[in-house]
Amino acid sequence: MQWSQRARISLFIPLYFIVLLWVIEILDWATEGALEHLGIMPRQLSGLAGIFLAPLLHDDFSHLFSNTVPLFLLGWALIYFYRSLAYRVVLITWLLDGLGVWLIGRPSYHLGASGLVYGMTAFVFFSGLLRRNRQLMALSLAVVFVYGGMVWGMFPYLTHVSWEGHLFGFLTGVFLAVFYRNQGPSDDPVPEWMQEQDGHDDQAASEPQPETGRTDKPI
Repeated sequence: MQWSQRARISLFIPLYFIVLLWVIEILDWATEGALEHLGIMPRQLSGLAGIFLAPLLHDDFSHLFSNTVPLFLLGWALIYFYRSLAYRVVLITWLLDGLGVWLIGRPSYHLGASGLVYGMTAFVFFSGLLRRNRQLMALSLAVVFVYGGMVWGMFPYLTHVSWEGHLFGFLTGVFLAVFYRNQGPSDDPVPEWMQEQDGHDDQAASEPQPETGRTDKPI
């Protein structure tokens, strides 16, 4: 895969997902919140569907906006560095986070993709540390710098947010970072476009050079 194609996929897939979220939120706004009952209602059979649907729904535009940037950046990082593993990380985080909220969450509707954000943040950070990959470690530090305050969202003192979803998302991300510690980019990966260039240079160096008539005899 060419570097440009890989970069486009890494950018466009999270972008398409975010566009979908905004379309759904506009529909929810137009129907005066008619979709919010599709969220997770803990320990209710009717709330099981929310495990699959809750990350697609948000309380309001402000809630969605707060998730938009981290979803895009973390989605890009996962797909670019981890390729096919990224989709497994997102899917497992999606399901385990929702299941955890359904089991222990407060009896109210839980909505939003914040659990995914916490899961991806934890995975990128701890995977970078465990793999001792300089690119991933730099990305991990950037994640901590930008989203370091997110740690407080996992504690129940914020009653207006689903701290349960944040907590289970984070724990799932840590678990997956450990579970997949032997998969993903190798230590200090060299970009493919550089590998291709190196291959051309090696080939050129191995080709015989035309004689110029000069000798290497000392004068």
